Amino acid sequence: MGLSQTTQGIPMRQAGFETFEHGADIGVRGFGPSLEEAFAQGAKAVFELIYGDLEAGAEVQELTVEAEGYDLESLFVVWLNALLTQADIHGLALSSFEVSIDGFSLIARARGEDRRIDPDSVGVEVKGATYSQVAVFKEGGLWTAQCVVDV
Repeated sequence: MGLSQTTQGIPMRQAGFETFEHGADIGVRGFGPSLEEAFAQGAKAVFELIYGDLEAGAEVQELTVEAEGYDLESLFVVWLNALLTQADIHGLALSSFEVSIDGFSLIARARGEDRRIDPDSVGVEVKGATYSQVAVFKEGGLWTAQCVVDV
């Protein structure tokens, strides 16, 4: 995750993702200079939890994923759950995302490699995105999208 300027002594991230502790579950957070980048980085956080460090160069298949919400927070949760569902159906470890958002609708291209989940090699089994601690906001020119995933 890239660091750049600081705001009141706190480093500002340009684009990236991280996880955060949440009881028995795990929070995911994506950052970016655009809303679309924050959503894409949030998706990367989910798939890195499942598969570990995924190489973007290993992309062999592409999916189109659509999602709709009633606000940005619901759109983020629906987006992550749609990705998890499509990845499971197609047996893909998704690693890159091109997201387009119009209002509370999203269409994206997700790319990844064929990889069925092997219970012995999986990092963390992510069952789904939840509305717990969901937030989508812009602060200091940087978008953040976050929620807790059920593991």
